[in-house]
This record gives sequence, C-alpha cells and structure tokens, in this order.
Amino acid sequence: MGSVTAQIVCDWVKKFNDHGPDGPINRKTPGKTPKLTAEQLAALAAMVESSPIPASHGVVRWRIIDLCQWVGRSFACPSVRTR
Repeated sequence: MGSVTAQIVCDWVKKFNDHGPDGPINRKTPGKTPKLTAEQLAALAAMVESSPIPASHGVVRWRIIDLCQWVGRSFACPSVRTR
C-alpha cells in the first residue's frame, strides 16, 4: 500500500528509535568540507569587496583566476587549483 516496502519501514523505525519523533524527517546532507577556514573566507570576502589596485594587484577587475591565485599565494593552499 502506497509503494512502501518493508525496508523503508525498517529504516523509519531505526531513525525513530535513534532520534525520536523527528528522526524520520529527511535532512539536508552535510556536503563537502570547505577548503578554506572561516578566517580565510573572511579575508577573501574583504579582498572581493575592495577594488583591486592596478599598481599592486596587476589587474583592473577581479577575475576568478586572480582570486584563486591570491588565495594560493596568501594561504599556501595546495588544494586550491590555479592554471
């Protein structure tokens, strides 16, 4: 009835027993862990919000590749890909 199999019911019961009445509610998966810390993200946000200075940054507007290179240089992040 309702296309519910015994396995689905068993999963619901297990979730109910583990987490109480809110257990069977579907939750968002946690996803990947971020590559940058909160402090690094704040520094990147500040860099994006400030306009680039052509004399020191070498660009007149921010591009993704410019910001990726800045992150790689500033935080020594080998996991951040640049060209």
